[in-house]
Amino acid sequence: MKKVAILQSNYIPWKGYFDIIASVDELVIYDDMQYTRRDWRNRNKIKTPQGVQWLTVPVMVKGRYHQKIRDTQIDGADWASMHWKALEQNYKRAPFFEEIAAWLQPLYAKAAYPSNISELNCSLIEACCDYLEITTSITKSWDYVLQDDKVERLVDLCKQCHGDIYVSGPAAKDYIDESIFAASGVQVSWFDYSGYPQYPQLWGDFVHEVSVLDLFFNCGKGSRDYMKKSAP
Repeated sequence: MKKVAILQSNYIPWKGYFDIIASVDELVIYDDMQYTRRDWRNRNKIKTPQGVQWLTVPVMVKGRYHQKIRDTQIDGADWASMHWKALEQNYKRAPFFEEIAAWLQPLYAKAAYPSNISELNCSLIEACCDYLEITTSITKSWDYVLQDDKVERLVDLCKQCHGDIYVSGPAAKDYIDESIFAASGVQVSWFDYSGYPQYPQLWGDFVHEVSVLDLFFNCGKGSRDYMKKSAP
């Protein structure tokens, strides 16, 4: 039974994103969807002494209201050094800062070069999967033939991937019609984000909804002990 997840790319996503990836045999990056502002596509959260802070990659959106995620261009290159500086300032006291910095800083040195947000996100997602030793196959939606209808497109992508089980986050319950999947012989499985244990975290009250980098800086390779599916 092959499990498939179909997710839009996020900028340095939270740990739950990687748990979904680790729970399936193939992840399809679904960046043929319309880009949405003030979403997770180009930003994520870190912890600071002043509270949670957004790291946002600037993108070109003016007058481009219907552009796809994979067509959304990054605006400038200065953001990469600014993001690394923010990570360095706020996590230099973390137990595994030196270890993670040796791996992550070169990625940010290269991060200014991708021209679009999808390319950037995919490169960082793949790097984080490597760190977590997640071996799930990662493909792109534009590698497949896409249908027009939103839900039927997801079903058809599963069929093209030879998937038997479609794994989705619980937020999609608002629009997913499981009967359409069942009619094509695909079972829908809802991933459960509840019950994550807390880990040693800097700066005040514990927050789950931050970038996975927070977990890496604080726990290093022990990060997998605080996740559901990523341990080899």
